[in-house]
Amino acid sequence: MVKEYLPLLIGTAVFGGLFLFAWKQGYIAKLSAYVGETQQELKKCNWPSRDELANSTLLIFVVIGLLGVFTVVVDQIMITFVKALLKAS
Repeated sequence: MVKEYLPLLIGTAVFGGLFLFAWKQGYIAKLSAYVGETQQELKKCNWPSRDELANSTLLIFVVIGLLGVFTVVVDQIMITFVKALLKAS
């Protein structure tokens, strides 16, 4: 029964040791300050409205579709050209 929990106990001890080391070195405080500063900066951002986001998403889908069609057309032209070159030789 102890063998079943041994990996869990070892993992917990290693994680706890790493957490204590990070705490003593001040990494936890630095991480907390970083997260707080990031939250403050994100509040300053101008986020798009739902309509702007929907329009941008639609535009991206249309552009991707057009690029896909362009790629297929150019690919077919190149295949036809290469086949014609191979027949000529």
